[in-house]
Amino acid sequence: MKLFLYGHSFHYEMENLCRLFFHRQKIEVFEDCREFDGPDAALTLVEREGETLHLLVKTAVGAYRGEGRDTVSVETPPQEVERRLAVLLFRQLTEACGICPRWGILTGVRPVKFFRSLVEKHGEDEAVRIFREDYLVTEEKLELSRVTMRNEGALLARSQPDSCSLYVSIPFCPTRCAYCSFVSSTVEKTVKLIPDYVELLCRELEKTAEVVRDCGLRVESVYFGGGTPTAISAEQLALLLDTVNTQFDLSHSREFTVEAGRPDTVTREKLEVLQNSGVTRISINPQTLSDQVLRRIGRRHTTQQTLDAFHLARACGMNNINMDLIAGLPGDTVEGFHATLDGVLALSPESVTVHTLSLKRSDQLFQDGAGEPEGETAAQMLDYAQHRLTEEGYLPYYLYRQSRMVGNLENIGWCLPGCESPYNVYIMDETHTILACGAGAATKVKRPGVDELERIFNFKFPYEYINRFQEVLERKNRVKQCYEQFQGTVCPFS
Repeated sequence: MKLFLYGHSFHYEMENLCRLFFHRQKIEVFEDCREFDGPDAALTLVEREGETLHLLVKTAVGAYRGEGRDTVSVETPPQEVERRLAVLLFRQLTEACGICPRWGILTGVRPVKFFRSLVEKHGEDEAVRIFREDYLVTEEKLELSRVTMRNEGALLARSQPDSCSLYVSIPFCPTRCAYCSFVSSTVEKTVKLIPDYVELLCRELEKTAEVVRDCGLRVESVYFGGGTPTAISAEQLALLLDTVNTQFDLSHSREFTVEAGRPDTVTREKLEVLQNSGVTRISINPQTLSDQVLRRIGRRHTTQQTLDAFHLARACGMNNINMDLIAGLPGDTVEGFHATLDGVLALSPESVTVHTLSLKRSDQLFQDGAGEPEGETAAQMLDYAQHRLTEEGYLPYYLYRQSRMVGNLENIGWCLPGCESPYNVYIMDETHTILACGAGAATKVKRPGVDELERIFNFKFPYEYINRFQEVLERKNRVKQCYEQFQGTVCPFS
């Protein structure tokens, strides 16, 4: 699709809106163009005349031709001009394509955070009106935002100005899933790197603990993610967990999660290491209980291995288990997704996270051009998940979105009361500082009382992380510098 812009700088939002309707097409953007040509094209124009701004959107999609206009004062804030232009474009593309994305013109990652900010500024009734009328969000997604906001409120209230969380990246997996765009490497290709990586990661954890002490911070949650942390050996896992336990004061921590996401990496020995190291929560992620779909997305485990891993974890004393599912996988059907969810619920996990497939340019599915269910099919899967999980007593407690999601839908964390993952809420809400260690990890330093973050990135790939490790340690000093800047020349909480 071609997108033509004239008289404004709203490139990012206009492009994202077009991607909702043409998610498998490249969006070609042409700036400073008053004219446009099809077959699939849109012109978005803002032009000043005296004290008035004229807004114009024209679209040509197949046989459809659309045109919409609006006017605002030159004193109108840029974000409101952008919103009005987005509404014009959205309404035409909805009519042209015959689909109506349920989140309206919202394209951001954190709709619940945005809804909360509106509630705090205008009150809940006005926030509801703004979501419904100004952003064209459906009643279903509006209510989901409101319920999720309320459920996560208690966790957010626990975070204090001196709170932080720790994230540890283990970017290794048994195989690479066809839908994956994360920084992760297969164990087969990187096995020689893992011993050095683990040794250096322990050193980075030691340095990070020193920063925590110097800044007077309190660790509220610990989260081992990846990749697949249980792809490394039990001995390597034990070394990392022991480093965290000995270097950090975890007396305030409400969570210690380790993702054991691939069932084919779960062994009794590794589970015993997790249990003996104080891990309070794990994830065993089937994504689907269809062996046919598993093969299609490049996961080598079977449904039976998922069931065996879950029962083994229970036998080893794990009493807080999350399971991830994906709606919209290639080859899956609404009936197949129903069977998967029902099979997972029969296990009674403490939480179920329902993702919607997101196709990124770097993942294999996108590059292969593999067909995925239509947006409406994925929406039916999520509708069923919401119905069944609510029926079984699960609550939605965090929600986020990604670009290029099938149907422009969302990912939702559901849990039984009291089984929330604080880390998931804190990272999505950007509540407090997240100190991140390992390859591909990004530390986010939160200024207390202000909605501002400074990001400090580690090197992306394990070999870079190993070869330039001294720079990794030096970058950790930036965290302390940030806190010193918050209140003069000393860390505010030390």
